[in-house]
Amino acid sequence: MSEYKSKIYGIIGSIVSMLLLFLLLWFVYIDQPYEPEEEGIMVSFGDSDMGGGQETDQPASLPAQTVAPPPISSSPSNNDLMTQEDEETLALEKQRKEEEKKRKAEEAELLRKQKEEQARIEAERIAKEKAIAEQKAKEQAAIDKANQLGSLFGNSGSTSGGGGADNASTQKGNPVGHGTSGGNSWSLKGRSLNGNLASPSYNSNQEGKVVVEIRVNAAGKVIDARATSGTTISDKEVQRAAEDAAKKATFSAAENDNNDVIGTITYVFKLK
Repeated sequence: MSEYKSKIYGIIGSIVSMLLLFLLLWFVYIDQPYEPEEEGIMVSFGDSDMGGGQETDQPASLPAQTVAPPPISSSPSNNDLMTQEDEETLALEKQRKEEEKKRKAEEAELLRKQKEEQARIEAERIAKEKAIAEQKAKEQAAIDKANQLGSLFGNSGSTSGGGGADNASTQKGNPVGHGTSGGNSWSLKGRSLNGNLASPSYNSNQEGKVVVEIRVNAAGKVIDARATSGTTISDKEVQRAAEDAAKKATFSAAENDNNDVIGTITYVFKLK
């Protein structure tokens, strides 16, 4: 028992001795002021157990504060507005250029069509004038020939005024195929005119001619009449007057052919 107590006392004594030694070192060695060395540069490679100076209590590190990001504004910024305006301006400029290009293309197409229409009208005018000139030449040749035939038969006036009782007298007054009457001319293959051509009744003061195409049946009656190419008077009233006068004409009947025959009557209008 005494031996056990001795061990206890020894352990307690050792602990007390160590505490006293620690306190002595704390107040003597650790509190000793630090004297810097006169020469050389001290390079610290980490913590040193031999460092001097008075140890001061370091403030406890504060927890890092989390900085919240600034709130995102729902309204567009100036940069966004400028970008949007630039995009709208570019889109409007592109649309304007496309519309301008389309307008120029439409104008060019319209100009091309106008030129084509003018060329077509000019070609038709030239062709019409040529046809009229050819028709005039044919009619004049027919009139000249009819006049020559009339002079051969002793008829210096109208070649349509004859009209005898027999075929010989008819041939003398109205040659077969063409002739003139009252300053107007007619042409009908294989037929001769009976009597004279009726004069058109009209009120307007016109100068020119109306060429009427006639259809004559086997009996010599005009069953259809209409103004045709070669007409130089555009007045519809004058044309109708010529058509009505042509329907009153009668020709010799067909001998061996029952088919209709087509011919023309040309009425010459002069200023009153």
